[in-house]
Amino acid sequence: MLATADTDDTDHGPREGRRGTERLCALTREVKPIGELIRFVAAPDGAIVPDLKRRLPGRGVWVTATRHAVDEAARRNLFARSLKREVRAPRDLGAALERQLESAALAALGIAHKAGRVAIGFGRTESALAAPDPVVAILYASDGAADGARKIAAAAAKRQSGENPAEIPVISAFTSVQLDLALGRSNVVHAALLAGPASNGFLARCQSLERFRTVDPGGRGTG
Repeated sequence: MLATADTDDTDHGPREGRRGTERLCALTREVKPIGELIRFVAAPDGAIVPDLKRRLPGRGVWVTATRHAVDEAARRNLFARSLKREVRAPRDLGAALERQLESAALAALGIAHKAGRVAIGFGRTESALAAPDPVVAILYASDGAADGARKIAAAAAKRQSGENPAEIPVISAFTSVQLDLALGRSNVVHAALLAGPASNGFLARCQSLERFRTVDPGGRGTG
């Protein structure tokens, strides 16, 4: 939805930023759900920092939650324009934010593991797919062998062809080393994510990371 001419693209603090369900993107000039946007504030030294939890003090600027949009907003100096003051957006703002989103997702995976919601290893993943406990996602290391990916896909397809078929997403957003660190194991390539609140938190953060990495023409501004 396009904004009207008098719509403000900033909020006046974290309390206001948490109110409502929509905000104006400073880049596209479109009003979007806050789940599709990222809030940024200026630090005391003028550096622009992301406020993923929408809690940091000061006026907030909202930008579509893709790396392209964030990098473009920084390149065009839109943060200074929106805040009406001199600020500094780091050259690596988009890359740094992607690392933050990765870290948040991996931390959530660690929480799901501590809650007993992650089956680690090929054998346990295969067993989880054959068990009645719902599997909400399969994790496969992005640098894992193609043969392993095919075997897990076949096991998932077998489960999906049963009485209660449901598509099981495969998440390959992380390397084996990243999975090792998150799960406290070595050489993690396969894992199954079982249903539960902690798993939902991980999936939500994965969706945010996937959205951020997506090259979406809708996140591009004009002019």
